Amino acid sequence: MKKLCNTGLCLLMVGALVASCADYNETYDFRAQPDPSYTKPYADLAPVKSYINKSVTPNLSIGATLDIKEFNKQELAHAAVITNFDNVSFGKTLMSGNIISSTGVMNFIQLNDLLEHMDEIGGEVYGSPIVANANQADSWIAMLTAPIEISVDYVPEKTVDYTTIPVGAFDGTKIKGTTQSIKKHDGQSALNLPSSTTTYIIEGLDIEPGATYTTTFYARADKDASFNVNFSGMKVDGTASKDGKWMVSAGKWTKIVVESQAAEGVTSGYLEISMVRGSEMNIQKVDVGYHPDNHRPQTDKEISDTIYYALNSWVDGFMKINKGRITSFDLIDEPIDNASVLENGLYDLKHSTSKTNYYWQDVIGNENYAPVVAKVTRDAFAKYEGNLADLKFFISERGLEDAKKMESLKYWINIWDNNGAKIDGINAKVNLAYYENETKLADNKAAYETLLANLAATGKLIRISNFDIKYYDANGSAVTAAKITDEQRQKLADYNAYALKAYMSKIPSDKQAGISKENIVDTSSDPVGLWTQDAKLNKDWARTATYKAFCEALSGN
Repeated sequence: MKKLCNTGLCLLMVGALVASCADYNETYDFRAQPDPSYTKPYADLAPVKSYINKSVTPNLSIGATLDIKEFNKQELAHAAVITNFDNVSFGKTLMSGNIISSTGVMNFIQLNDLLEHMDEIGGEVYGSPIVANANQADSWIAMLTAPIEISVDYVPEKTVDYTTIPVGAFDGTKIKGTTQSIKKHDGQSALNLPSSTTTYIIEGLDIEPGATYTTTFYARADKDASFNVNFSGMKVDGTASKDGKWMVSAGKWTKIVVESQAAEGVTSGYLEISMVRGSEMNIQKVDVGYHPDNHRPQTDKEISDTIYYALNSWVDGFMKINKGRITSFDLIDEPIDNASVLENGLYDLKHSTSKTNYYWQDVIGNENYAPVVAKVTRDAFAKYEGNLADLKFFISERGLEDAKKMESLKYWINIWDNNGAKIDGINAKVNLAYYENETKLADNKAAYETLLANLAATGKLIRISNFDIKYYDANGSAVTAAKITDEQRQKLADYNAYALKAYMSKIPSDKQAGISKENIVDTSSDPVGLWTQDAKLNKDWARTATYKAFCEALSGN
């Protein structure tokens, strides 16, 4: 069995305290940085997980959440997690949005490094959500479900041949009060554009939505000239000079080809020439036509096939790297929509309101959402060395203190269970706070205890995550980690102990899937950690009163 040692402690990976050893974590050839849990105060305490009283709560585990990059550094945060917690989760850093590129390339390098390292040291990972609404590979799915390119034919639209029009005033559009005229130029009639004028050289086009129009005309000037072009409200830059102007060389007919779509909402099209500079300009025959939009939307069946392909590809790739090593997963993350109500009065599932951004359930359907994802995951898990008897699925959701949301989640889980998903547990993201205001504190306690009772009543495995408790003073203002007093820190620690004990007492022992800490060290604003960080050195960690409270609560004291 591989060993894990820290200052004053030497642990087997099962968590038994056996002897003292060197001041680092060691598993054969692996060494982590010195365990910050030994830094004073509370230096006499053992790692947090060693205090779990397995005779009372044999199924209880304590976990932590960390960014995978931070974990793979194998520095202080890594050492603290491995030494003190039974398992670690990695949140959105292992979700498809952070692994799959816009072209569908899946980068599992960090996950592979993580799992190989966990094999070496005997660590356990709790799986990030397989699917969700946020942090998904949206750019890849958008690419897969984009309209399909098709072949289209050029459609001639309109021609005006100025060479056939008699010399004189041209009965065309007046722009900025200027009447254009037909003049003799280079032996033939041509539309004459004096310097600094603006005119339409062709107009009255019936714009085809999404079409790209091609306008071709010949222009000639006695001196080098430049001009601007606008097609139906869309500025069109030329390429003849660095500032994007269109150019006509002196003394020769120059072929000009303008390609552009019309501006959004324009139905009557035109080509406008403006700001002729350097010389007057003359224009011969103008031709305009368009290539219709060469894309068509995918059919409902094509979209469905694409979404199922994407789901299978993502899960297959993940499970191929996993090789059965991660056995507990959030199957779906935060599916309930608080703003959409069903006929039975409960909440619907979330659905995308975007025409280009699909949610999985938009295509799979509400009742088949979890069953389909579960089957795809089970099949891939078994395909790549996984033992299905070990595989567990949770639905993670926040805001379950709200009775209607809790009932809605139970409603959907029951449907999914009946349709074959077999959901093992609920991962409840809690929202806890300590208030010096006694009324607010009592309300927070009551809501938490009601939540635990409702969770226990489901008969499912119950995991509590996002377990951070912020501190609010008598005025309702958040107290920062930098300004919290020792007295306030102790009150916060005691409240952490209360929350842990409440979970252990209200959730049956055989349904306790664990508690996961969101932040193990104080954040830049909140005193939520089991450790606090030295503000001057910005690296040394010291145990807080909350560390001691965790140890005492988990042991049953």
